[in-house]
Amino acid sequence: MRLLKSKSDQELIQMYVGGQESGLEALLNRYKSKIYTSIYMKVKDEYLAEDIFQETFIKIINTLKSGKYNEEGKFLPWAIRIAHNMIVDFFRKAKRAPNIVNADGFDIFEVLEFSDESAESKMLKKQVDVDLKKMIQKLPDDQKEVLIMRHFCDMSFKDIAEITEVSINTALGRMRYALSNLRKMIEGTDLTLQMGYL
Repeated sequence: MRLLKSKSDQELIQMYVGGQESGLEALLNRYKSKIYTSIYMKVKDEYLAEDIFQETFIKIINTLKSGKYNEEGKFLPWAIRIAHNMIVDFFRKAKRAPNIVNADGFDIFEVLEFSDESAESKMLKKQVDVDLKKMIQKLPDDQKEVLIMRHFCDMSFKDIAEITEVSINTALGRMRYALSNLRKMIEGTDLTLQMGYL
């Protein structure tokens, strides 16, 4: 398994397409918490998020098996785009718009526990202070979405713009507002910033 961790996304996809199931398993382990987080952040329902997460991976498997995958080096943004489309489809079928209003007590960081306590998520928990988590939850949803996609899903602004269906300038603007709002909230508190992007 250690050997698989050193392989690129493209190599793992080629392994899977070539008949080695371990390639897909390694990809799933690498990205499941980020993809699940991106879904849960939008639907704010644990069971619905798990259903959409499973449907997303069925779609990913079917696309890979059919040989239609051609997003070289862009697996995560591609997978998150599929998840985003699944969410849109779900709400279209339900004939109602997704609930954008933030549910009280929703904690994006608890969702990261969905991963098998990876070194990355352990480090994240140590790094992020409880007060900072509360502050992030107070941000407007469009700002919070960009901040989470950028810093917890490691996505580029180009990919964020595509998924959220806004221009790159709008995505950048939302990020600037998010950071500005966080700085204002932090002023006058004892919170020391441990997250490099602030």
